[in-house]
Amino acid sequence: MRADEASRQAGAIGISLIKGIDEGPEGLKLISEIVREKLEIKVCVLMGANIANEVADEKFCETTIGATDLQHGQLFKELLQTPNFRITVVSESDTVELCGALKNIVAVGAGFCDGLGFGDNTKAAVIRLGLMEMVEFAKIFCRGDVSSATFLESCGVADLITTCYGGRNRRVAEAFAKTGKSIEELEAEMLNGQKLQGPQTSAEVYKLLKKREMTSKFPLFASVYEICFQGRPVKDFITCLQNHPEHM
Repeated sequence: MRADEASRQAGAIGISLIKGIDEGPEGLKLISEIVREKLEIKVCVLMGANIANEVADEKFCETTIGATDLQHGQLFKELLQTPNFRITVVSESDTVELCGALKNIVAVGAGFCDGLGFGDNTKAAVIRLGLMEMVEFAKIFCRGDVSSATFLESCGVADLITTCYGGRNRRVAEAFAKTGKSIEELEAEMLNGQKLQGPQTSAEVYKLLKKREMTSKFPLFASVYEICFQGRPVKDFITCLQNHPEHM
């Protein structure tokens, strides 16, 4: 690398909108970490209740920027905020990023419930229990601070609600429950080349939980993986809710 290129890179900062995680050799690996390592720059994250076509239509919404360096977060806020795209900056970057990944697993569970013909009461339970598992997972696997306040930002409960009522993870999971087709078949039929984040994220989460022998403490996350990839009957998802340790 030439000196001028190194100098430009040294002053560069990035922001990631990618919603997913990876299972690295040392445990949880966030996508922002991978970007940070590859580009050797500081990276913020942006996550929130931001269904793409509504943002494109300039319908009002909120979002969250996670930035360990709040000055960087404020810079991105100045660059990206509009009257209809309002941004809050918080310091718990890892928690913000995890919210964006984990809510897609919960949305798959919500889609299962829709496909099985259950109503809004059941979906409310899925959202609540899913949020509890998100919080607990973050407390166990995040290296930095994890506060309940971050889950009240757009990246947390707002994005969770939006994704459990709209979005492709819920929609394809509903079709999965109704048709019995595989996730791969439904992706090909319904998503025009896109991939689902929820099932893949559940696989990464399941590996992390399995290593720590903690799958029983996260039955919603675990059952989504087992239904999507291990042939567990989709109707068992309701049993998972009925027997959730939160109710014991």
